Amino acid sequence: MRLHRNLCFTVIDSLHSIFNEEEFAGKVVEKALKRDKRWGARDRKFVAETIYDIVRWKRLYNEIAGTKDHYSRENLWKMFAVWAVLKGIDLPDWKYFESTPVRRIKGKFDEAQKTRVIKESIPDWMDEIAVKELGADAWSKEIAAMNQKAEVILRVNTLKIDIATLQKFLRKEEVDTEIVRDHPSALRLVERKNVFLTEAFKRGYFEVQDASSQLVAPFLQVEPGMRVVDTCAGAGGKTLHLASLMQNKGQIIAMDIYAGKLAQLKKRAKRAGVHNIDMRVIDSTKVIKKLKDSADAVLIDAPCSGIGVLKRNPDSKWKLQPEFLDNIKKTQAEILDSYSRMVKKGGKLVYATCSILPSENQNQVKNFLDTHKEFKFVQDRKVSPSKSGFDGFYMALLERIE
Repeated sequence: MRLHRNLCFTVIDSLHSIFNEEEFAGKVVEKALKRDKRWGARDRKFVAETIYDIVRWKRLYNEIAGTKDHYSRENLWKMFAVWAVLKGIDLPDWKYFESTPVRRIKGKFDEAQKTRVIKESIPDWMDEIAVKELGADAWSKEIAAMNQKAEVILRVNTLKIDIATLQKFLRKEEVDTEIVRDHPSALRLVERKNVFLTEAFKRGYFEVQDASSQLVAPFLQVEPGMRVVDTCAGAGGKTLHLASLMQNKGQIIAMDIYAGKLAQLKKRAKRAGVHNIDMRVIDSTKVIKKLKDSADAVLIDAPCSGIGVLKRNPDSKWKLQPEFLDNIKKTQAEILDSYSRMVKKGGKLVYATCSILPSENQNQVKNFLDTHKEFKFVQDRKVSPSKSGFDGFYMALLERIE
């Protein structure tokens, strides 16, 4: 592979924004890809994947480069050189790569494999907590799996099209897909492409949604005609899935504390042909109280550490702090206590997170059941990144006793 100056400069500028200005990697990559309209698919792929790669392996590359966790432009070029050498890319005769110790880089990489926090490029505190909760062997497998590149998974919108017809439609647009076993509405992209530019997307035939995330809505066991509340709806990925499972019949109340996210859901619902969603901003406790004892099913896709989705959000490793984890566990308990009141007798509740830590998952459910005898445990499911190849998720199905 030959390195091109304008692409490399874009990568360095983007890393500066992420590491020094604390911008989110997803937003930075999105902005970077608009930098030059002349770039082709290969150029765009290089920029996006290189940025994510260096963000993902920030600690490892920093250790090898000897840049001491200081991200000046000079040091960013040193980290870039480490990335290129480890990828087997010949460094061009540029001033940024003068005196790059190629042999020493490879030797330091081999040495780094002996220490998990450096080998897997994670903060010490995260490693300590995960080892305590999961055990060293299990955590080693999980973090190794989450350091792999995330695949693009689509969820077929069954309100508009079936999975076989969508595959054919996408093939005509030069997008090849594969069926994902045990995920009835999922298609995996054979080769990463910008599917948001396809006619199929514009027609609302699919949403981009990880395979593990696609397990949550069916876990609630909804049926057409029900009254369902999605309490932490966000931009509505799971809300739209619930609508398709309910065949657009009944009522879904999509709630969130952020009005902007519900505005995004409104646009997505229109594209998807969904018309049974009622959106409500949680701006006071009255919103919850009005729905007391009224829902056939309630989904709590709770805010969490996101430790199960590091594969697709590698910069969250560096943004997440231990005190956030302590605070979010308190928030989860409060949400469970408050939002569960909307479930009517005989109704169902699903508590879900995209974390793999028991303290955010089964421990929260146990604590809730210990203090809420009106609910009984039905079943739960833990999705392991190392076993599934997808994001880490947890979901528990509870039922309110008649």
